[in-house]
Amino acid sequence: MTKPPPLSPEQRKAALQKAAEARRVRAEVKSKLKMQILTLDEILVQADEDDIIAKLKVLAVIESLPGVGKVKARRAMDNIGISENRRLRGLGSEQRRVLIEQFGARD
Repeated sequence: MTKPPPLSPEQRKAALQKAAEARRVRAEVKSKLKMQILTLDEILVQADEDDIIAKLKVLAVIESLPGVGKVKARRAMDNIGISENRRLRGLGSEQRRVLIEQFGARD
């Protein structure tokens, strides 16, 4: 296994800040889904524009929806044909459509 290139202290600090910001944004998105402030279709639209949101795993997003747990999320992804490690950016148009049909109209 190769070592990553050495970083200067400034580069390391910038990388750590960028990673912390990405974690904060992802946690905020999942929290908003759980509180029903955002819908699945809104998140999918945001994923087209925002790199951080686009890198969210589909499984984590579905599990964040109210009333959907780990088992239900995995079963739905398996039925649709979405890999467990697929990210929002990697979803096809048909997969998006089926996800919105199943989970988009939550009350």
